[in-house]
Amino acid sequence: MGCSSCSTGKDGQPRGCKNNGTCGTDGCNKLTVFDWLSNMSLPNGQKPFDCVEVRFKNSRKEFFRNADNITLSIGDIVATQSKTGHDIGIVTLTGELVKVQMKKKKEDHNDKDLPKIYRKASQKDIDIWQKCRDREEEIKKRAREIAIALNLQMKISDVEFQGDGSKATFYYTAEERVDFRQLIKDMAKAFSIRIEMRQIGYRQEAQRLGGIGSCGRELCCSTWLTDFRSVSTAAARYQQLSLNPQKLAGQCGKLKCCLNYELDVYLDALKDFPSQESRIATEKGVAFCQKVDIFKGMLWFSYRDEPANWHTLTKDQVNEILAKNKNNEKVASLEEYAADNEVVILEKEKVFENVVGQDSLTRFDKPKQKRRRKKGQNQKQKPSQNQKQGQNQNNKRRNNNKRPAKNA
Repeated sequence: MGCSSCSTGKDGQPRGCKNNGTCGTDGCNKLTVFDWLSNMSLPNGQKPFDCVEVRFKNSRKEFFRNADNITLSIGDIVATQSKTGHDIGIVTLTGELVKVQMKKKKEDHNDKDLPKIYRKASQKDIDIWQKCRDREEEIKKRAREIAIALNLQMKISDVEFQGDGSKATFYYTAEERVDFRQLIKDMAKAFSIRIEMRQIGYRQEAQRLGGIGSCGRELCCSTWLTDFRSVSTAAARYQQLSLNPQKLAGQCGKLKCCLNYELDVYLDALKDFPSQESRIATEKGVAFCQKVDIFKGMLWFSYRDEPANWHTLTKDQVNEILAKNKNNEKVASLEEYAADNEVVILEKEKVFENVVGQDSLTRFDKPKQKRRRKKGQNQKQKPSQNQKQGQNQNNKRRNNNKRPAKNA
């Protein structure tokens, strides 16, 4: 979520450009589209597509017609048509890919009522735009105080000024219908601007504000995800995930969108598996399925009288037993099949153990062992007991020779 404008301050803290995804360098990656046709030239006689994609604050994007054939490129700040006055945005896509994006979002590029681009923004337009952007946080705080004073059950999550400063759009979330007529009157009197209220969902709120998910990456909805598909708890059940709302819910309070990413793969893998509600008839009793491991291809069954004692079976073994049960044949017991599988599982675990040479997480907790030095390396050899006695005798002889002779 940082761009080249988000430099570091004097104290080492990130200063930030405070543009919330509308910086001029387009480095904040708010729903950006890669223009893979930028290096290709158009065929002879073909005119460039006359519509461009313009992004405003956070994730709001709209399409505009370049009626005056202004030379535009990605990152240009332009003045666009609005219902009243004009707005300021940044061009995020030009050329033939705009037609693809309009078709994806069900926008008609032949519509004559499509808003137009007036001109490239002048320095005066940019200065007014920046002044309005600096007021947004203060106005949002004051608007929340007014809503609390009126006892309205709503949350004002974001404020977006129009480029000319004549209008402000307040985005809010609420569980039920809210009568905000008095709120609009009080805010118009306090801020002296035109007010527009727009209700959004909790996922749209997370998309606009952005953030970091539990995976450590930026939220998918604010970086690349454009459509919000419905997510149900069945997706978690198919993937053998625990139904813990704290782990399955995202920052928006709804189920995580990433639960649908691998759901199709799990559904294809479960086609070869027997149903979890299947029962196995044995001479020892009826057994029920307790757990399924898709990656290992294993199922765990337990008898009705012994629910705590699980027996491991492969999916082929379960299918074989179920086929016998259809013919009114009962197997002796589950222990016969589970005994062979335990040996195979132990062998696989030994082969798989630390296969890539991963370090242990507790390797720094163990005290370091001192290395034993070999004799003759970086140390002198200690003299033996006989060598010590010989050195002492030599020292005595030297001392006797040095003594002067006595007078006769």
